[in-house]
Amino acid sequence: MHGTKEIIEEASALPIEGRAAVVDSLLRSLNVPDPEIDRAWLDVAKRRLTEIRAGRVIPVPGDQVFARIKDRFAQ
Repeated sequence: MHGTKEIIEEASALPIEGRAAVVDSLLRSLNVPDPEIDRAWLDVAKRRLTEIRAGRVIPVPGDQVFARIKDRFAQ
């Protein structure tokens, strides 16, 4: 059986799709998906998309969000 170091080395050598699949699988083993929570997040995502498409909400680019966070916590 492989040790943790060997498993990490092997996983790191995989193509990005394979690494993403390994990460997803490991995260799911730590935090088992809850269909009720998934449905609630889907409802939120649909509502937000509707708000954006209707022009009720103006999205902020991610780089601006992170810059604001960095500025806020740099003080």
